[in-house]
Amino acid sequence: MTDRESLDLFFDRRRAAMVEDIRALVRVDSVKGEAYPGAPFGSGPAAALDTALALARREGFSARNVDGYVGVVDFNGAPTELGILAHLDVMPRGTGWTYPPFDVTEHEGRLYGRGTADDKGPAVAALYAMMAVKAIRPELAKNVRLILGTDEECGSADIAYYFAREAPPPHVFSPDGDFPVINIEKGRFAPVFRGRWPRQKEGARVLSVVGGQRHNAVPQQARATVAGLSPAKLAPVIRQVERDTGVEFQLGRTPEGLTLYALGTGAHGAQPERGNNALTALLSALAALPLEDGPSARTIRGLAGLFPHGDTQGKALELACADEISGPLTLNFSVLELDQMGFSAQFDCRFPLCAQEEALLSRLSAALSPLGAEVTDPGLVPPHCVPEDDPFVQTLLGVYRDYTGQSARCLAIGGGTYVHDIPGGVAFGCAMPGVDNRMHEPDEFAILDDLVLSAKMFAQVILDVCG
Repeated sequence: MTDRESLDLFFDRRRAAMVEDIRALVRVDSVKGEAYPGAPFGSGPAAALDTALALARREGFSARNVDGYVGVVDFNGAPTELGILAHLDVMPRGTGWTYPPFDVTEHEGRLYGRGTADDKGPAVAALYAMMAVKAIRPELAKNVRLILGTDEECGSADIAYYFAREAPPPHVFSPDGDFPVINIEKGRFAPVFRGRWPRQKEGARVLSVVGGQRHNAVPQQARATVAGLSPAKLAPVIRQVERDTGVEFQLGRTPEGLTLYALGTGAHGAQPERGNNALTALLSALAALPLEDGPSARTIRGLAGLFPHGDTQGKALELACADEISGPLTLNFSVLELDQMGFSAQFDCRFPLCAQEEALLSRLSAALSPLGAEVTDPGLVPPHCVPEDDPFVQTLLGVYRDYTGQSARCLAIGGGTYVHDIPGGVAFGCAMPGVDNRMHEPDEFAILDDLVLSAKMFAQVILDVCG
């Protein structure tokens, strides 16, 4: 029996068990929370890590917890040649789910639930790949190490901690992206910027604006409280902005004034064009109101001008650029907290290889200067690029061709994966071409057949690299 036939047989027998192990992880709400000793990213990620390591130990693998930051699962005690880097933390549930977000619902070949695609399902696929290799070729010449992180969605401090103590393996891939192979990841520019002003006590004014929870997600909701204006003044503005943007607005009353709620469509911050930004739509509405002139009103109108609704390429900020290899710059205005004395904001920009990092920062600073605002944290991360002719990349492409029968070329993306700071690291799966798994969105799902096929390909890579 060939290795391919043996892998097919293994996964035919363990398919249902694989679903149950994914379910065990998805049932853990592993959104980042308050840190405590042994749980640097909160109780949820810590519980997910404990659950995953228990699954690995159940199968006889050596598994250890590295100070609550990552989990390490080793195939054997030989020198490590291949690292597989997955994560167990997830984005907040958000709203609009058809299925329970923290459970697995299997429907028409899809597994619905937060983390099924990003990245608990792929993590289990990698573990099952190791299990399959153990079943068909238990004596590998070299070790494969599964590294399970807990902070990918909020800055990857977990991996920084781990790799400050242990060197990356010679070859690393992460199942936290798309097939065939992602070898280029755009740079990230996620600056925090702030402004302050004296409190305005009279007249039509905005008391507060709150929008966005994470810098790397398109805001699905935003709200503002306005004083000194009647519903009759707000209503025609709201209706016009609804028509212009497609974002839904609701108006409520509070003791302080009127509260304006905006409901858009969330999306991954690297693909802002796929969402409908509630925050920029809200700014459009606020900027159109007859507010009393003052620093707050000028700032709101200035932000609305710098981040106009629908501008997902940074044209208004004069940041737009593109190249043939890595594509266009994208920009998502993602977080804003504004009160009567100032504001703090952040956007998420993914820039191509051709962009100049110093130019991005200088143009933003110049644009913010008329608002009396300044950048307090530039949030700059350089692009990541591995040549397509790299031997490891060619091995992955070859496995993909063999198992799918499809042609294979490398991809460039705006999203950052776990390998962004690892020399020679690439992303390999688990999303198949043309499939939108709704990562970071309601009703996130993974296609079970694709996860099983991914696991088979991971197993083949282990055999090719470590055998």
